[in-house]
Amino acid sequence: MVAVATATIAGYATARSSLLAADQNSAVAEVRQRVTALAPDLTYPPDQSSLDALAAQLPTGATVVYHDLRTPGTPLDPAISAQLQAAVRTRSRVEVQRVGTPRGPALVIGMPVLTRRSSAASVPSGVEVYVVHDLSAIQQQINTQARMAWLTGVLAVPLAVLVALLSARGVLRPVRELRRATIRLSDGDLTARLQVRGNDELAELASTFNNTAAELERIVAELRRMEADARRFVADVSHELRTPLSAMVAVTDILEREASHLPDDAARSAQLIVRETRRLARLAEDLIEVSRFDAGSAQLVQEYTDVGEAVRATLDARRWTDAVQLELPNGVFARLDRRRLDVIVANLVGNALRHGRPPVSVVLRDTEDQVELEVTDHGPGLSPEVQPHVFDRFYKADVARSRSESSGLGLAIAQANARLHGGDIQAGNLPEGGARFVLRLPRHDGAGGPIEF
Repeated sequence: MVAVATATIAGYATARSSLLAADQNSAVAEVRQRVTALAPDLTYPPDQSSLDALAAQLPTGATVVYHDLRTPGTPLDPAISAQLQAAVRTRSRVEVQRVGTPRGPALVIGMPVLTRRSSAASVPSGVEVYVVHDLSAIQQQINTQARMAWLTGVLAVPLAVLVALLSARGVLRPVRELRRATIRLSDGDLTARLQVRGNDELAELASTFNNTAAELERIVAELRRMEADARRFVADVSHELRTPLSAMVAVTDILEREASHLPDDAARSAQLIVRETRRLARLAEDLIEVSRFDAGSAQLVQEYTDVGEAVRATLDARRWTDAVQLELPNGVFARLDRRRLDVIVANLVGNALRHGRPPVSVVLRDTEDQVELEVTDHGPGLSPEVQPHVFDRFYKADVARSRSESSGLGLAIAQANARLHGGDIQAGNLPEGGARFVLRLPRHDGAGGPIEF
């Protein structure tokens, strides 16, 4: 549209300038020709009758001036400005000026009448001729040209818009398709592909995108296959170890009772075997539990439970009641899986007792929709580097604890059990120092289905 408007304006200006110049040159040439032809017959110095006779032979509206003499005035005399007359007298050449008159635009032509002396040089005679040439016809012509130019421009605008839309569509359509395919790919649809059209840069971009998406799909499929194989391997190994470990644990129980009757070296070796066997058994049980979550087979067995009484039973079973400050109000009920709640509480409190400092507090609160269990300690708390990873599998903040009794799966299993209920666990620090874990569970049936973590 800018190009059309610019071309229209430029065409109008060029046509107007050409028409005015052609008409002006024609009018000036006619006046000069007539004055040149009549000048030799004029008597010098001229009188009033000579001036009138000269004016009569010139175009209509001509005025002839000689010092104080001038031909009878015409209605167009006001168009002859003093500036134009001064320019004719001082420059002794043809001068023109465009003016406006009651009849419309006009061109005022002023020229001196020259005479020849004996030296053959032409000199001003003092006689000046002024002709007012009407430009109304040229102005109408210019107006017609302007209307035609603007009409052409208006008719060209839809065509220009159509061409612009087609061009933009040809460029933007592949870009929009690329954007939609990229969104699908970012949302996890690895089958997103683009249709390759032509051989230009956009076609090369579409082909590159398709190759990238295909390679990404292949890599993700391979990673998923490897992950499934790894999970299946862990599950198989854990189940295969369970039976012999159960027998070993039974034997170590007997060995632990008889350790006091053994020599010192043998007793220490027996205690080491007992400790490591139990640690291996716990690891196998944790891996079996993890494999259930990975396979999506973990299920809730919910019942209407007094949460405070269930938490207290968990602590009593592990003889932690005296080591923990409790704030467990009675009458806080919720539909929960008691076994999984026991796992959650045991992991949170056990983690606080092992890695925090006393006092360790367990506080139960409830609202209309959920129950909240807060476990805090007064240890060093969670560092900024550790906090994002506390629920990761096998993560241990202190490498020195790599051989501790903890498997590194406890908090991950606790969070998975919380999410299976439709709740969650948040990890943070107290303002005065110490770690703070908050378990939130819905009071009603909030099973969330298979859990991935």
